[in-house]
Amino acid sequence: MEIGLIGLGRMGANMRDRLRADGHTVVGYDAAPGIGDVDSLAEMVARLPGPRTVWTMVPAGEITRGVIDELAGLLEEGDLLIEGGNSRFDDDDRHAEVLAARGVAYLDCGVSGGVWGRTEGYGLMVGGAESDVARAMPIFDSLRPAGPRENGFVHAGPTGAGHYAKMVHNGIEYGLMQAYAEGYELLAAESRIAAPDKVMTAWQSGTVVRSWLLELLVAALGEDPAFAAITDYVEDSGEGRWTIEEAIDHAVPTPVIAAALFARFSSRQDQSPAMKAVAALRQQFGGHHVHASSED
Repeated sequence: MEIGLIGLGRMGANMRDRLRADGHTVVGYDAAPGIGDVDSLAEMVARLPGPRTVWTMVPAGEITRGVIDELAGLLEEGDLLIEGGNSRFDDDDRHAEVLAARGVAYLDCGVSGGVWGRTEGYGLMVGGAESDVARAMPIFDSLRPAGPRENGFVHAGPTGAGHYAKMVHNGIEYGLMQAYAEGYELLAAESRIAAPDKVMTAWQSGTVVRSWLLELLVAALGEDPAFAAITDYVEDSGEGRWTIEEAIDHAVPTPVIAAALFARFSSRQDQSPAMKAVAALRQQFGGHHVHASSED
């Protein structure tokens, strides 16, 4: 197939390589000069034969909305747009409506795999009409891991379902990462444990906690034992927050995901106002010692 791919960052560029390696023709565009195969969205659309298939892989929010609005003025009836970024699922309704006015079909696709996807394949969670999914299936088959179609691919439901599934996937990821990180810290705190990294390496085979995330943690420890080169400041890209919002709306208890998100918030505080308040309260009601701000 021929496909236009917009956004050639860490994931987009690797997706382009994987698609080309499987025989697809990819016309790539990126706003950064010198990265893409064309210099504008208009040039990309002009180089693709109709009916066109275009995949967007740009940051969620205003940037994605801007790209889709511009494409709505360039694409034609019968074309298909696949949104592969981490858009919020209810933004997909707006995107689909804007494109439908021009007769352009829309699929939302949550993509997992990070920088390893080029060689390992990507996990794909797709929302939209069955006929549009079938049309794009050669692309999905090339991007997902090898083997049966259920390996790394699901048509999750109608518009928005793909990004909803990816949102929950990322919320779970928050919880898993936090659990591994807390386990590592506890191992490192105990003098009986001679080598926490070797314990976690052993866990990669034969245990119920083995996973790719655990492999990545062991790899990170191998590159930088005790993580001396980085700080403990952890960002979040939004999906964890959206997951908690949806859990509240559906009255579904998600204490692990919520705690993992709040732990990231804690990582960004040099000092915690809440814990200062706790220390002050202990002093007020019990006369307990507090550490002055000048103390180490």
